[in-house]
Amino acid sequence: MSRIGRMPIAIPAGVTVDIAENNHVTVKGPKGTLERTLPAEMTIKVEGAEVVVTRPNDLKKMKSLHGLTRTLINNMVVGVTEGYTKVLEVNGVGYRASKSGKKLTLNLGYSHPVEMEDPEGLEATVEDNKIIVKGIDKERVGQYAAEIRDKRRPEPYKGKGIKYADEVIRRKVGKTGKK
Repeated sequence: MSRIGRMPIAIPAGVTVDIAENNHVTVKGPKGTLERTLPAEMTIKVEGAEVVVTRPNDLKKMKSLHGLTRTLINNMVVGVTEGYTKVLEVNGVGYRASKSGKKLTLNLGYSHPVEMEDPEGLEATVEDNKIIVKGIDKERVGQYAAEIRDKRRPEPYKGKGIKYADEVIRRKVGKTGKK
């Protein structure tokens, strides 16, 4: 059986989990509300202060959906209680990030500054050379952080570009001159 799928999800105080038909799960918490329609094959029940996900049979597809469904619900519960953050670093001479209102402006060595608007429900803040993306939906936080990183990916020779704070860049040796 799926080890992840079998684990019950504890519902912390101040969080409500509602399951409508078609496995439409709504999680309300101190930071906000998240909704998601999950695979209809899974059975999702609220038992006391726990959410339990069970699968109908042991087909390969059901096994993979079992763990996925449980993890998605858990991410929603964690999102409305703690929220998610992704930290990006801007490295490179003259590479800068600045924030004004909901607009993130990146100077990344192009002939023009790159401007990005914060999506609804997400917030990006700039500290020194770090960009911090915060939100309650793990998927959207990761997606927005990836879109920011895509504006100038880190290159392997000098490490210039935008990288995740926990990312390790494989460095390459540059070419050597003739003597």
